[in-house]
Amino acid sequence: MSITYKDTHDFNKEELQDLFLSVEWSSGHYPDKLVIAMKNFKTVYTARDDDKLIGLICAMDDGIMTAYIHYLLVNPSYQHLGIGKRLVEKMKSKYKDYLRIVIVAYDDEVGFYQACGFEKAHNASPMFITELWT
Repeated sequence: MSITYKDTHDFNKEELQDLFLSVEWSSGHYPDKLVIAMKNFKTVYTARDDDKLIGLICAMDDGIMTAYIHYLLVNPSYQHLGIGKRLVEKMKSKYKDYLRIVIVAYDDEVGFYQACGFEKAHNASPMFITELWT
């Protein structure tokens, strides 16, 4: 296994669909939209095992103060190998001069992000609206 990391915005819909569905994320059912989304994120880092996309992290930012990590996912066959942590470290390095890096974590992921240096907000709750396309 030879894992390589790259800053890129170029994906095909099949590899994005495979990765997102591997972690059972509903976004994987919209591969055409995912390709466009990846092109629109300011920063996208990937992890590949040879040519296979096995992980990615992406963020948007305001250019100076705050960066928002939107997706971080690693194919379950490659989890617990340090790949997710390495992807987070790449984002932390990219945005090291920003005042804040924000991520919304599901409850079962909080420990991972705390191990990566994030702190859980005590006075805030993540909120969102999810549109379901048919």
